[in-house]
Amino acid sequence: MQPLDIAVIGGTGPQGRGLAYRFAHHGHRVAIGSRSADRAEHTADEIRLRLPSASVDAGTNADVVDGAELVVVAVPYEGHRELIRSLHGKLAEKIVVSCVNPLGFDAGGAYGLAVPSGSAAEEALEIADDARVVGAFHHVSAVNLWADLRPLEHEDVLVCGDDAEAKAVVVELARTVVGHDGVDVGALRMARILEPLTAVLIGVNKRYRVRSGIALTGLPTPR
Repeated sequence: MQPLDIAVIGGTGPQGRGLAYRFAHHGHRVAIGSRSADRAEHTADEIRLRLPSASVDAGTNADVVDGAELVVVAVPYEGHRELIRSLHGKLAEKIVVSCVNPLGFDAGGAYGLAVPSGSAAEEALEIADDARVVGAFHHVSAVNLWADLRPLEHEDVLVCGDDAEAKAVVVELARTVVGHDGVDVGALRMARILEPLTAVLIGVNKRYRVRSGIALTGLPTPR
């Protein structure tokens, strides 16, 4: 895979930081985005400390999107709509990877929130309708992403989208995390299933004190 210019919006959060770390390790040019340029720079410094030769920049969300070919949105669902609205003019024709999980929490644990558009990924496309939105990386543990650089070979990255070319790029990008291609699970509307499925993993992790992931059996090998 040729190196990509990747902006990670929400790159100062655990999931964004972990994905940025993996992407940078595999030779992609990464820019950490945040509402605060100082916070973004701090996270970029953390990654540079681990990967001195990697290309890691930082800035505000709006700044880092400008130079990106591919934009990863890794933010909490609260404020997601407002964020995409603020960036939609900059997202035209870019591959936008949504790993946003709209979740709520109560005494019974985590649960999926009802999203008017169907899913956070579809909401992003509804607002930025000229972007090439793909859903992926919903189920990979942020702790595992940051812990070390060994590929999470026992897991699969499930990828959905309506733009076949953009989806193929993300399927290959999954190699930076799990060491093999992601799994194409269909149209973008499948994000309505993938996003709330994260609540199941959260419950399993709490119950068994593990960091669980998703793996599909019966797929062709190698991938």
